[in-house]
Amino acid sequence: MKITVVGAGYVGLSNALLLAVGHDVTLLEIDPGKVDKIARGVSPIADTAVEEALASGSLRLCATSDPKVAYAEAQLVIVATPTDYDPATDVFNTGSVEAVLHDALAHRPDIIVVIKSTVPVGFTETQRSRYPGARILFSPEFLREGHALEDNQYPSRVVVGDEGESGRVFADLMVGAALAENVPVLLMPSTEAEAIKLFANTYLALRVAYFNELDTYAAVHGLHSARIIEGVGLDPRIGQYYNNPSFGYGGYCLPKDTKQLLANYAAVPQNLISAVVAANTTRKDFIAADVLSREPRVVGIYRLAMKMDSDNFRSSSVQGIMKRIKAKGVEVIVFEPALEDDEFFHSEVVRDLDDFKQRSDVIVTNRRTAELADVASKVYTRDVYGRD
Repeated sequence: MKITVVGAGYVGLSNALLLAVGHDVTLLEIDPGKVDKIARGVSPIADTAVEEALASGSLRLCATSDPKVAYAEAQLVIVATPTDYDPATDVFNTGSVEAVLHDALAHRPDIIVVIKSTVPVGFTETQRSRYPGARILFSPEFLREGHALEDNQYPSRVVVGDEGESGRVFADLMVGAALAENVPVLLMPSTEAEAIKLFANTYLALRVAYFNELDTYAAVHGLHSARIIEGVGLDPRIGQYYNNPSFGYGGYCLPKDTKQLLANYAAVPQNLISAVVAANTTRKDFIAADVLSREPRVVGIYRLAMKMDSDNFRSSSVQGIMKRIKAKGVEVIVFEPALEDDEFFHSEVVRDLDDFKQRSDVIVTNRRTAELADVASKVYTRDVYGRD
């Protein structure tokens, strides 16, 4: 099959690489720098499996910034463009997805278009009404940053928002490309598939928030978080996973998806969803206050990404903590090798790690690292397990 994937972020690139093993895949990306890297077999994202796949040179994959080239022979288009949450409208900005739908269907009216971008509940049905007869599907992704290709190769499930032939075609395509066996497949109306994405991510955010609030309680009362977490998690209904305290849930998905789900509850009674959203703000307030209680003159922020083995720090919680500390007049410096500029939100970016350690009175890091072992007395973290 000839497939076009639009967007070379974590979702788009990992889907393109997965399918390019057995199909002809064209990756459409507006950033010429990313196109050039992919053409040279270099990954534009931090993901070991992605890096290895691109370097292998064995894939049926080409990258372009030209829509005419991308859509010329496409039989199926996967949309994986950004949908940032707009707090002014309480809804995702779906402009990029709508633009792709317009262009793809203008070039190839008979193609199957699969939306992988996260969208509000009801979005796909609205687009089907706008393009009568078009085969527009929604299929949520469930990927971790830094493990995107691996999670496509070994998916927990394949969910497709279409119960007809087109839905089955796409489900078979994804299952056929996976390395895992007996992958659960769910075909359903698009609105239900859209809801799965938002509710799944909100549950993950809820779990993060829960163990963070457990940790806040322990910190305030001088208790040992790890022992409490272990005792709670030994209940098999709870489990010893996704329970490591952090500075709050962050990254590209959880903050915006929880807010979008809350917006979808406008006419529905609820308490828990709004509490999940509010809990993240409360946690960042506590962390910032706890750091400031040490009366530092200079606070060092060690890495902006919230996940290990990731270079993506969009909406990371540590940025919120950094802003709170700066608002109190305390100098903040940043050590983040992924930054090219000399300043980040008007804070100096220090590129020499030894200099960063020496200048910082307190070093704030979401996760422990061997790089800071020699200045352990300066390190502030709520990390218990040394993992995500």
